[in-house]
Formats: sequence, C-alpha cells, structure tokens
Amino acid sequence: MATALTNLSSYNQDDVPSGEKSIIGIVVSEWNKDITSSLLDGAVKTLLANQVEEKDIYIQYVPGSFELPFGAAALIDKKKFDAVICLGCVIQGETRHFDFICEAVANGIMQVSLKTTIPVIFGVLTTNNLEQAKERSGGKYGNKGVEAAITALKMTDL
Repeated sequence: MATALTNLSSYNQDDVPSGEKSIIGIVVSEWNKDITSSLLDGAVKTLLANQVEEKDIYIQYVPGSFELPFGAAALIDKKKFDAVICLGCVIQGETRHFDFICEAVANGIMQVSLKTTIPVIFGVLTTNNLEQAKERSGGKYGNKGVEAAITALKMTDL
C-alpha cells in the first residue's frame, strides 16, 4: 500500500498483541535527529501503550543509518531481546550516495535478523526531501516509529 494512501499511525488495537513481559531494543540514528527523535518518541509511546514496561525498553544511539545494523547486532549480543527496532532517516541528495546507504541499511538489518533469529524491524524513512520525512515522522502521514513498534509487537508474537 502506498504511504500516500494511509496514516502510518493508524492501527486496530485488537490486532496488536500485548507487549507485557517483552524486552525491546531500539537503535536510533543521530543523523537527521529532528526526524529520528520523533520516530523514537512515537515508538516508545506505542510500546508503553501496549503494555511494554519502560524498564524493558533499551535505547542505543548510533551516528547514522548506515550504523543501524551494527548497532542492532551489538544490542543483541548484550542482552536477550524479543525484538529490536531500527529507526533512521535517509533523505535523497544530489548524488547516488542515497541509493548505496538505503540498500546497505535494508540488507544489513535483514541479515542481522536472519542471523540472530530475533526480529529486527526496519523503521527507516527513505524520502526524497525533508518535507516528506516530516510528514512521515509525526506529520500528516503519521509516524513510522509507531508502525515499527506495532510491527515489533506482532513479530514477537510469532
């Protein structure tokens, strides 16, 4: 479904499993911090609203989105998590750098999840401009952090 057709923050509460007794890690990129802090806020509020205890949410910052897979792997090496959420924002520039970063981050997150058999959730915005990033981090299209938290809860229930 195209993002333009939906609000990312909309979900049916009846379809979300309880996060009670879940331990969730969140790795957050410091690059584009105005955007990623909004994603983090949405994810944490959603986890708390779905019975994850504040003491069971662990947050780790990394410099940029490229570092998210390593950050997720490092968190998983330190503690037993039910899921790890990766939050970042890559905005298209004038060079192909955007393409390389987005592909590496997506593949890296997938590889960590497959290797560790712990759900590692892709909560990374890949937008054409700053306005789109704002619209998807608490603006008119909701908050990708909320969607990532709901995905984490659903995946822990498998």
